Amino acid sequence: MKLHVASSILIAAALFAACTSQGQPEGELRPAAGGKMYGGVYRQNETGELSSLDPARVNDMTSSHIIINIYDQLIGFDHELNIVPQLARSYDVSDDGQTYTYHLRSTATFHDDPCFPGGKGRRVTASDVKYSFERVCDVRTKTKNDTYFRDKVVGASEYYEATRQAQRSGMAPTVQGVRGFVVVNDTTFQIRLVKPFAPFEYTVAQTSMGIVPREAIERYGNAFTQHPVGSGPFRFASWTPDRSCELRRNPTYWDVDEAGNRLPYLDGIRFTFMKDDKMQLLEFDAGNLEESYRIPNEFFAEIVDEKKQPKGKWAKYQLLHVTALATQFYGMVTIDPVLKDVRIRKALNYAVDRQRIIRYVLKGQASGPAHHGLVPPSMPGYASDSVRGYRFDPARARALMAEAGYPNGRGFPELTLQLNAGGGRNTSIAEAIQGMLKEHLNITVNLLQVEFAQHLESIDAGTAPFFRLGWVADYPDPESFLNLYYGKIVPEPSQPSPINSTRFQNAEFDALFERALSTTNRAERMTLYRQAEQIAIDNAPMLLILNDEDFRFVQPYVKGHPHNAMDRTNHHRTYFVR
Repeated sequence: MKLHVASSILIAAALFAACTSQGQPEGELRPAAGGKMYGGVYRQNETGELSSLDPARVNDMTSSHIIINIYDQLIGFDHELNIVPQLARSYDVSDDGQTYTYHLRSTATFHDDPCFPGGKGRRVTASDVKYSFERVCDVRTKTKNDTYFRDKVVGASEYYEATRQAQRSGMAPTVQGVRGFVVVNDTTFQIRLVKPFAPFEYTVAQTSMGIVPREAIERYGNAFTQHPVGSGPFRFASWTPDRSCELRRNPTYWDVDEAGNRLPYLDGIRFTFMKDDKMQLLEFDAGNLEESYRIPNEFFAEIVDEKKQPKGKWAKYQLLHVTALATQFYGMVTIDPVLKDVRIRKALNYAVDRQRIIRYVLKGQASGPAHHGLVPPSMPGYASDSVRGYRFDPARARALMAEAGYPNGRGFPELTLQLNAGGGRNTSIAEAIQGMLKEHLNITVNLLQVEFAQHLESIDAGTAPFFRLGWVADYPDPESFLNLYYGKIVPEPSQPSPINSTRFQNAEFDALFERALSTTNRAERMTLYRQAEQIAIDNAPMLLILNDEDFRFVQPYVKGHPHNAMDRTNHHRTYFVR
């Protein structure tokens, strides 16, 4: 079966190569000032599935890669993850840390669309920001990002609860909006917090905080996710699920480069959804993609040398790599009848040889094993190595299993590990861990692969007790990871829990975490974060596997690629050269 698939891939690659001029971008290029070029369609593949184009509903990387090009946020990040202006040309924070005031640029407009009179996009105002952020707090939008505002912004929790009751009753919410979202005037927007929340300045930079117009939501309703309208550098053109998503250049985008060229440079972006990373690399080599993100494990040692440079025929391409703010792990739902026993969760952690996985399965394509905590060692200012985690110790793993009542695995029920379909490194890692748990604990783990959207839905719902997930920082602060352990955002069992998917709850962790969040001194905050994380790690709600290093092949004619540690792929400054 594997040989048949490989043969099909090679045939497909050969056919595509015959249709495309290898080594050349698609589309005509036009000169711009300062040595730049306009034109061309950027072809990017995603091995995951696109779940939604509505920012309020997005908390996965595939969807984020696309919507960051459609919508603007108030602020964004540069390649070094420094905050830079977007819709807000500037912002300031009150002395007490509880009021954030954003000063919007007056030149940003929404994309031209039939939802507007005459089809002409209008100016973005502070009222649009308020409307968009209230949607993030509204249960009826199927939001996955409400926890970023609830219990932080004045009135956000009350509004969330009112919309939840309204959804159940079919009546209008008893609370009209979020009191802490304040429109001062058309170009001034304020957010008022319940109490100081040190990392809040990063919150509005997330891709899920894209600004949308009321007119589009009201015109398209639930179909908005198939007809998104934003103010970003690219306009939506089409989406064929499992096939492609097409974006076209926004000719009225507000941003210009240093030479006065109106951005973006590209005429468009075409996202495809080939699930197999080997096929993706072959398509890239055939000249049908501008990039290939991550390198198939079995090819890595053959095409990348010990200095992390491409070798052989691959030397003609650019190889971008960066230590990622990302961790791969298996989540364990802590209220599951089997996995609620902390001894079992610890035993699974001790039974995995992470170094062996990196060396033999990934061929070195990782920054290192997750021997300490969930927060990756690349987090600025965070001493992750002071967190005591789990190293390979099969004897200790077996002792814990025996203590839990399962000596040599006897009587232990079979586990099902759910992971997203598509093969590649996730499957390879899962098969290796499956073998290790059988070898060292004598327990059986079955692998269940499902489509990505279904995978995320069942994780959020808590119906996948043992699941594969990777977490990439939403912003460069440990809170972006430790929020996954925060017990106060765990809903009742029947409700989805998209952030704390393990449903881990610990009062001591919550208290330390909350203290950290209200501490404005960064060094003190980092100390509190580490103390909190140690409590979570001691309770092992996750089987932590590895910290990522992102490798990306890029065609030699691509310039200005936004490769960065959080994998935010905003292409508004990407361009081609002849």
